[in-house]
Amino acid sequence: PVCDACHAPCIASHERRPDKNRTEYRMPRKPKYRRVLLKLSGEGLMGERDYGLDPPTLERIALEVRAVHEMGVEVCLVIGGGNIFRGISAAGVTIERTSADYMGMLATVINALAMQSMLESQGVQTRVQSAIPMSMICEPYIRRRAMRHMEKGRVVIFAAGTGNPFFTTDTAAALRAVEMGCDVLLKGTQVDGVYSGDPKHEKDAKRFDSLDYHEVLSQDLKVMDASAIALARENKVPIVVFSIHNPHALADAVTGSGTFTLICEGG
Repeated sequence: PVCDACHAPCIASHERRPDKNRTEYRMPRKPKYRRVLLKLSGEGLMGERDYGLDPPTLERIALEVRAVHEMGVEVCLVIGGGNIFRGISAAGVTIERTSADYMGMLATVINALAMQSMLESQGVQTRVQSAIPMSMICEPYIRRRAMRHMEKGRVVIFAAGTGNPFFTTDTAAALRAVEMGCDVLLKGTQVDGVYSGDPKHEKDAKRFDSLDYHEVLSQDLKVMDASAIALARENKVPIVVFSIHNPHALADAVTGSGTFTLICEGG
């Protein structure tokens, strides 16, 4: 074929040359990580609601996951269930702790199925694997099968936490990130990183650009529970904390740009 720009046979550089008159052109960004685990809280799916799932928010997050997936990054997710039921809050009031935790695990399955449906509506093949077998609605968690799904270009959502009471979905996320051999654990939160205090209530709270695992534990910074941080530290899995509400924040975190806090050995 002949190139319209120079009336000569096309070469790769001409084929990829952007049209400067087209403002929608964006230079493709190179991902920093090959395989990632995205941890989302259930509250992040509520939008402006007080409870449950907000479809526009679910769709927006699914689009962000699709954008990262289209970069060639292998993606898996762990989603909390706090928008539906929080076991540790109900325990000791009217429900025994173990039963409350199992109820919370079921809430994560509801969120996982909702996210699967939204991702597949965006053309992204998705599989849900549950730590508690539910063969009628999703696959059981099988490590090698999950890895194979990602190698084939499918997104995998891990539901029902670790399958055991007394362990949070943060710990489940760290565990699955280690098992899947992920390059990073991406923690999507309500704020754009880790702060010294709650920035919604403390105006002088300091945001950290980077932290060491030990600093997070010694300062008792409320980003993930101690067992999740310790597991990530032991297996040298870096953690990137960013706001899931900022546009393109997930893609920015994967490419190493944007605003976030990096937690790793040596900070």
